[in-house]
Amino acid sequence: MPCETLVLVLGDQLSVTSPALRRATSDSDRILMLEVREEAAYVPQHKIRLVLFFSAMRHFRDELRGRGYKVDYAQLDDRENRGSIETELGRRLNQLKPERLVCIEPGDYRVQRMIETAAANNGTEMEFLPDTHFMTSIAEFRDFADDRKALLMEYFYRDVRRKTGILMSGSQPVGGQWNFDKDNRDTFGKSGPPEIRAPREFTPDDITRQVIGMVEKQFPKAPGHLKHFDYPVTSEQAGAALQDFVTHRLYGFGQYQDAMAMGRPYLYHSRLSAALNMHLLDPRDTVEAALDALDNGAAELNSVEGFIRQIIGWREFVRGVYWTRMPDYADVNELDANLDMPEFMWTGETDMMCVRQSVAQLIDHAYAHHIQRLMVLGLFSLLLGVRPYDVHRWHMSMYVDAIDWVSLPNVLGMSQYGDGGVVGTKPYAASGNYISRMSNYCAHCRFNPKRATGEDACPITTLYWDFLSRNRGKLENNRRMGFQFKNLDRKDSAERRAIQQAADRLKTTFTQKTYL
Repeated sequence: MPCETLVLVLGDQLSVTSPALRRATSDSDRILMLEVREEAAYVPQHKIRLVLFFSAMRHFRDELRGRGYKVDYAQLDDRENRGSIETELGRRLNQLKPERLVCIEPGDYRVQRMIETAAANNGTEMEFLPDTHFMTSIAEFRDFADDRKALLMEYFYRDVRRKTGILMSGSQPVGGQWNFDKDNRDTFGKSGPPEIRAPREFTPDDITRQVIGMVEKQFPKAPGHLKHFDYPVTSEQAGAALQDFVTHRLYGFGQYQDAMAMGRPYLYHSRLSAALNMHLLDPRDTVEAALDALDNGAAELNSVEGFIRQIIGWREFVRGVYWTRMPDYADVNELDANLDMPEFMWTGETDMMCVRQSVAQLIDHAYAHHIQRLMVLGLFSLLLGVRPYDVHRWHMSMYVDAIDWVSLPNVLGMSQYGDGGVVGTKPYAASGNYISRMSNYCAHCRFNPKRATGEDACPITTLYWDFLSRNRGKLENNRRMGFQFKNLDRKDSAERRAIQQAADRLKTTFTQKTYL
């Protein structure tokens, strides 16, 4: 029987409520899912990331078949697999000869172009459907952005709350203010964090164990390891992970969301971003669970608002930036950063304890929470002067939840200031003193965060002052950085010259060995 509609389901679109599935209603319609080597290797990818995507895809395939859908599935190690979305999709279009190809809007501009090319080469009608997983559409974001000189997430976030009624009391925010950041910057102090229940673990089943074996065989040199793989791989498991977070960690998320501690990768964080970004978890359900915790007294408003802002604020905002700025956005480099990413950002082999700890947990779990991403690993890359797109590629390599739409604006924009202020109004530049204040890393480090020169000088602090000096021409008129430049001006010319020389030595040493 000829195929009328072929529905392509990508690995980050694993939801049974997808509008694309509603187009596969007749006996002749089919679902197509593709594991392809190019998507697993166009940047080196963490073994945990590979296992999560392939296992979740295979579980979703079986769920769809159980619901009566006809699913064609290309496994990575199939002999006939052509190895890329464009070529393997082209082969399947040639075989099945569907009247039309339907797909939800991809989360990667590059992938969208490949799908369009495959359809055009085979003369197949192509239709992309809006991704209703998200709470705002690209068109709505464009309406928000069109008449604004600056795209402040805070204003977008308020618009979403007004439209949805989330955490609203009539026209006013619940609690009388839109965010509670001032209440959400506590540290654990010298005593360190209390015992906090870690995210729920999910033991690999037969499908996941098969995928683990395949990944170990096919990608033996991929970053990371699989000793601790315990991520949810189905929507049912993702729902259980959400309830575990709401019950055991949401109450402390707000107050301590910016804190860091040695050997404690999760603290009060949710570890739900991968499930959300793969559509195993619906953002509406996530928000509703947090609101229920507020209603029943399980969490305070500052924690609930802080968490919800990540879901309906930042997550929706960066997606809008991505799709209204691509493809040119990938090339932005406002500060002309041009250094390679150091090898130790993959291995953790450095004396900088903050970087060592953060990379070590990436190797173990493919996870770091948002302050480790922004104010340790992102900060180091910014101050050193690594090419922004290379930082993005590294992010795609090492983080289990990285998808192009979320990684690119967060890295190029917020973390590296490559877009010159589209996402963040100022560079997130800080010395080692910030890390010392927000963590206990420095207490275990041979470097002194207060020193910029000398044998025990903290590289973060050295590079911070160098960053301000070399980028002064582009940044000194930024009103939010006036205090930082005043502090720079307090240093005499001899001290600034010594800092520059120390920074130059660090740049040479750090970039002598690279992973790629």
